[in-house]
Amino acid sequence: MSIFRIVMIVLLTTIVSPAVAAKPQTDKPVTAEPDANADQEQRYRQFEEQMSRVKFVGRFTVLGREGGPLPEEYTIKSVKKMPQGDYWLFTAGIKYGKHDLLPIPLPLMEVKWAGDTPVITLSDWTFPLLGTFSSRVVIYNKKYAGTWAHGKVGGHLFGTIEKLDAETEEGAGR
Repeated sequence: MSIFRIVMIVLLTTIVSPAVAAKPQTDKPVTAEPDANADQEQRYRQFEEQMSRVKFVGRFTVLGREGGPLPEEYTIKSVKKMPQGDYWLFTAGIKYGKHDLLPIPLPLMEVKWAGDTPVITLSDWTFPLLGTFSSRVVIYNKKYAGTWAHGKVGGHLFGTIEKLDAETEEGAGR
């Protein structure tokens, strides 16, 4: 055995042994914290409140297309957690390019969580009159950003989230 190997074994033994010895040994099974479900329910309530009666105002890009980002708007009337899995019901109006749709229910939107940050996940969902889309949109601090795809076309989207008051909501016609 070389001197290098002996030194490495001694070094690793002196580093690892105290760390292993310091770790408390218990026979208790590892379980989720009792507050985990309460925290999740609170997160859901906050998301419903923060995402209802809002307007996403921003821009989107089309990869491979010249020119700057184009304007887009999404007016979300309401967001409600559905009983199955991570699915949510969004009632939203969509405005981009030449398209301006009145609010429609979008029942198959998934919301995944990256820690405390919601990510709206849409996979191969067909919007009436528009076609099939996929997207991943991160929501944080009254802003949104993400990616989208429509068949072989796709790009990025980003903007701010504005809370609508009753007057603004009526004026928007949505």
